[in-house]
Amino acid sequence: MSSRDEFAGGKPGGDQPKDVQAYIAAISAEHRPLFDRLDRLIRSEFPDVDLSISYGILTYRVGRRRLYIGAWRHGLSIYGWRAGVDGGFAERHPELLSGKSTIRVSPSAADGVSDEAISDLIRASLSG
Repeated sequence: MSSRDEFAGGKPGGDQPKDVQAYIAAISAEHRPLFDRLDRLIRSEFPDVDLSISYGILTYRVGRRRLYIGAWRHGLSIYGWRAGVDGGFAERHPELLSGKSTIRVSPSAADGVSDEAISDLIRASLSG
């Protein structure tokens, strides 16, 4: 099975709703490794996370908390985290902020962001 057919975290695409499968399949090959990395980090922190589509983008839900990931031409954008409750991510990476609660990550910018920093953001955003 190729990485385009399987989600990071070992969950086959067939286990997800069709709209989620279609969204992930449409992520460009250039941005797919970054998506797989984010997906793997989210699932390692929250193995039972629910994945769906909301507002036309991927939505990771744990209880009442949500983290949204959208694939765009520049790379991926992360939405839904609350200012000041981001595990220190915005302070460590202000260059990735775009607006009040949007993080824009290109594949090249992602090289300068540790898994630990991303995991801190994920935990702060989805823990409740």
